Amino acid sequence: MPPALPIPASKLCESCRSARALISRPKTHQKLCKPCFLSTFESEIHATIVSTNLFKQGSRVAIGASGGKDSTVLASVLKTLNERYDYGVEFVLLSIDEGIKGYRDDSLETVKRNAVQYGMELVIVSYEELYGWSMDSVVQSIGKKGNCTYCGVFRRQALDRGAERLGIHHVVTGHNADDIAETVLMNLLRGDLPRLHRCTSIITSSTSSPIARSKPLKYAYEKEIVLYALHKKLDYFSTECIYSPEAFRGSARTLIKALERVRPSAILDIVRSGEAFSRMIPSQAQAPGAEPPQESGAEADSGDGDAGCKNGGAGRSSGGEMRDMERALVAEASGLETPIAPTPCINPGKPKQTKQTPKKIREQKMSNCTRCGYLTSQKLCKACTLLEGLNKNRPKTVVEVEVGIGDEEVSSSLQRGMEAVKLAEEVITG
Repeated sequence: MPPALPIPASKLCESCRSARALISRPKTHQKLCKPCFLSTFESEIHATIVSTNLFKQGSRVAIGASGGKDSTVLASVLKTLNERYDYGVEFVLLSIDEGIKGYRDDSLETVKRNAVQYGMELVIVSYEELYGWSMDSVVQSIGKKGNCTYCGVFRRQALDRGAERLGIHHVVTGHNADDIAETVLMNLLRGDLPRLHRCTSIITSSTSSPIARSKPLKYAYEKEIVLYALHKKLDYFSTECIYSPEAFRGSARTLIKALERVRPSAILDIVRSGEAFSRMIPSQAQAPGAEPPQESGAEADSGDGDAGCKNGGAGRSSGGEMRDMERALVAEASGLETPIAPTPCINPGKPKQTKQTPKKIREQKMSNCTRCGYLTSQKLCKACTLLEGLNKNRPKTVVEVEVGIGDEEVSSSLQRGMEAVKLAEEVITG
């Protein structure tokens, strides 16, 4: 057997320099072999966890598991890192059954298999159990427009309820860099500053909930998550929610994917821009309970805004060119200006000074919902408010007709008589 040919230097892994490169990272375009890619991906997640102090020794943490690629990769990585670096954390899978036939029922089967594969406890909480409504029945009642609002409110409260059952005060979710970039863009288009601050924080908490949420995959690209799942041969469910294409997020996702094709670093650039915007938001306008965004090792490893862009950031100026151009325009325009003397006022009076009183921000006073007991600043929590609107369209009573033996005979005789009349009419018309 002839000896194996040496691997060309241009095709070697840029990390170990010994194996053939098989993967080009979407985030940095670094060419890596399979073991180096998996190790690098896990190391960046570990850096994010350590730099932001996500976990405490001896705590129990719930993983929001849907069976999709993000939550499956999150569960796999956290199990690996917990064993490798001895976090001392007990992870539990927490799933929400929205009641979407053909989607959630199939994905929950994947979650059940993951629970066995990773040796984790699994708890499933359903909308039907908590609210008496499934998402299929909600969409049947209100249509496909606006259904994500109902699902988002219901899901948040369902996660809290499930965590309370487990005695857990921390839930990690599989939101990745693409998801956060989409949310930043959506909040910018809406002009929603408080939510912009909240969505960029890696750890979020709320005065309406004792449960903290965190996003360990905040700086991980969706494409790299898929690559990790494929090379690790993870068992996950890949079908999208059948109601999500109607959501506003779908438009934001399309725009971000188009930007990524032109500039691969656009996703992280948008996330960093959102963090920068959130730091400029006054504390009074920030969402209550949201913590300030924190940097992570994963972000530091990716360098500046040009990281991962082959053209070296083409189209982005350093600032010096614009400054020189502005100076030249000012010098050119200075000779064209004509001084105009101000017109004297006949009755110069004291200018009216208008007092600008700062807008008072109403402090939220938290109390329990009068119906379900959930923490809220209103009489009814958001979920109960939405349920009130849904229940108005649902019949309050069910009319039941009891049919006795005699009634059955009468009804059958009447039915036979009607059939005979109908047959006679057909003969006459024929």
